[in-house]
Amino acid sequence: MEKMTTQKKTKMLTHKQMISKMLKKPAVKAAVKELDRTEFAILDEILTARKEAGLTQAQVAKKMGTQTPAIARLESSLATGKHSPSLTTLRKYAAALGKRVELHLV
Repeated sequence: MEKMTTQKKTKMLTHKQMISKMLKKPAVKAAVKELDRTEFAILDEILTARKEAGLTQAQVAKKMGTQTPAIARLESSLATGKHSPSLTTLRKYAAALGKRVELHLV
């Protein structure tokens, strides 16, 4: 006798749909609020600066004297909030883009 298995078909969500769905959960929404968006603001700035400079991660890595995966980790660490790069690293990244880092206490 053949066993019949039932599998629930799940609809594939887009990234935006998945985020919207996750943010409906109170715990997720609270965690996102807690991140303070500081790291995200820095990430937005460095990605915008890299785009404006017309450089790839590989090109930034070469200018910094490092490898492409290090730049990918730097950018993703800011996105995840799991690790904050040092000020020295941010200065090197900025210099590779022809920029400088300014730090202000408010």
